Amino acid sequence: MLSAVAFLSVVGRSQPPTERTFRWFPVAGALIGGVVAACWWGTQEVWAIPLAAALTIAADLAITGVLHIDGLADSADGLLPHMERERRLEVMAQPDVGAFAMGTVAVTVLVRWAALASGGVSPWSIVAVWCLSRTLAAAVPSFVSYARPDGLAAPFLGTGSGSNRWLVLVVVPATAALIAAQQLRGGIAAVALVVTTVGVITLARRRLGGFTGDVLGASIVLSETAALVALAAR
Repeated sequence: MLSAVAFLSVVGRSQPPTERTFRWFPVAGALIGGVVAACWWGTQEVWAIPLAAALTIAADLAITGVLHIDGLADSADGLLPHMERERRLEVMAQPDVGAFAMGTVAVTVLVRWAALASGGVSPWSIVAVWCLSRTLAAAVPSFVSYARPDGLAAPFLGTGSGSNRWLVLVVVPATAALIAAQQLRGGIAAVALVVTTVGVITLARRRLGGFTGDVLGASIVLSETAALVALAAR
């Protein structure tokens, strides 16, 4: 579990990832979501909702070390423009960002803020959404090939990576928690999250031949955002 928390957050970064790390993504996601949810609940007690939403997003970025947003930026630059597969992988490996990255990240952060600022997202829903987004990301290597010979996700992959298909079963209790927290909107949010994850991974598979660590980060951010939009619906 420590390796999963260390990889997905700024806590315990000295822990190296292993093939078993993916199995703890649901727990790590719930813990990170719990911190974000506590921030969302606490800031609303002190400040107006728009400012509380901004502080909550800042807290999420801080605790994750901007890891997933960085993956979103790299994925946008690699997946959205027209170029060959090898060139896409090269672009995603570069430290700088382009117009596609800046536009995608700006819009995503703005939508996340607007969804929270609507006041319709409960703290318990955040815990479930953060857990579910990382659960699906952890299950991806069991169904889709890795697009690089090495890279950020390489330490997780090995002979046991295909045995993590059972992680999709976590979708059931996570969805139940969302429905318990916000009834119909919770169920719709779960569907939106799953569909968004599948969409991102499908796009990566078509244009890269598989997934990368950046793609997993992008799927986490975008699926969370889709769920927050659903939860904020009137």
